[in-house]
Amino acid sequence: MERILTNLKLVTMEPEHGYQIIDNAMVIIRQGKISYAGPQQANWQDTVDSQADIVDCKQAMVTPGLIDCHTHLVFAGNRANEFEQRLNGVPYEDIAKAGGGILSTVRATRAATEDELFALASERLAGLKRDGVTTIEIKSGYGLTTEDELKMLRVARRIGEQADIKVSTTLLAAHALPPEYAGRSDDYITLVCDEIIPAAAKENLADSVDVFCEGIGFSTAQSARVFAAAKAHGLMIKGHTEQLSNLGGSALAASMGATSVDHIEYLDEAGVEALAAHNTVATLLPGAFYFLRETQQPPITQLREKGVPMAISTDFNPGTSPIASLRTMMNMACTFFRLTPEECLRGVTAHAAQALGLSEQCGQIRTGMAADLALWNLDSPAELSYRMGVPDLIARVVDGNVFYQPKNQ
Repeated sequence: MERILTNLKLVTMEPEHGYQIIDNAMVIIRQGKISYAGPQQANWQDTVDSQADIVDCKQAMVTPGLIDCHTHLVFAGNRANEFEQRLNGVPYEDIAKAGGGILSTVRATRAATEDELFALASERLAGLKRDGVTTIEIKSGYGLTTEDELKMLRVARRIGEQADIKVSTTLLAAHALPPEYAGRSDDYITLVCDEIIPAAAKENLADSVDVFCEGIGFSTAQSARVFAAAKAHGLMIKGHTEQLSNLGGSALAASMGATSVDHIEYLDEAGVEALAAHNTVATLLPGAFYFLRETQQPPITQLREKGVPMAISTDFNPGTSPIASLRTMMNMACTFFRLTPEECLRGVTAHAAQALGLSEQCGQIRTGMAADLALWNLDSPAELSYRMGVPDLIARVVDGNVFYQPKNQ
């Protein structure tokens, strides 16, 4: 089916053109792909199918559909009580010793059924959809057994079967050390490499594999083992790196072909050089920076100077960033990290697509790309980062299908 979007303001995000705002534009969609995007032609009606669905966008601003390239959307339980405890002065170490922290989420997730996890994740996803998100990455990492990690990934795949959202899945079994492996982290990494990764690959449940490379997570040597196993099974790799300290995980991941490294507050010059050399995306997670009240900022100036692509994501998770709003992340990236609104929009479109290995499929508005778009009641793209909470979204378009935003949401 052919669908024509007319009378719109187009923000293409092609790499060589900055914003490239085209007034009085149109988009022609055939079989879910963009066949034309540009100035509205005077005789356009003579070149399209007479049965085409024509949508008058009434001067709406149209951007690529937004992409949330780092989330932990699938889990059970919540940690609001721990949030309250910390604010009342209880140290996190005490909370963890009492069974809190990530392991509380692990227990709840292990106990939940796939249907329960799907229902919980769908509620969280609704917030991201309201911000114009059309593609989302979902990680596992709260199961920490073969059975439970695959359960989480099956839920993520099921979410992606919905017509109005696309999902990229990431196996994050190397997220934390499960209690049954206390003091045996190398043995657990062996389980990840020899059993969990092969099982996920065999069932086609994961697109990528991630590792939390950190002092409280896993070492660079252990991370290298996981990356090698992932690549041996044809999976992309990415890393949670340099969030709390500088272990060199970003440089390692980049050298092994990672599509992205995420958090990177403690990234050093050598790490920046490695990202630039390998065209690895630096994914900024300002929600976690905010929620944890961090003060160490990512090296934005150095990343800019070296031309490292920067993505922005919510890092939606129960412990450090329970915020289902990508536009809020854009505002935080501007206010905390001093990114420009254009950098932020690129960070949730073209660069986010690159972080997921999807640069040839989405994140820009150009011929041959998937027709994944967001229609906004806005005058300029800077407004996407400027204000929060106002229902500016008119509709999302996924593979050419229009999903209008309900007026009461």
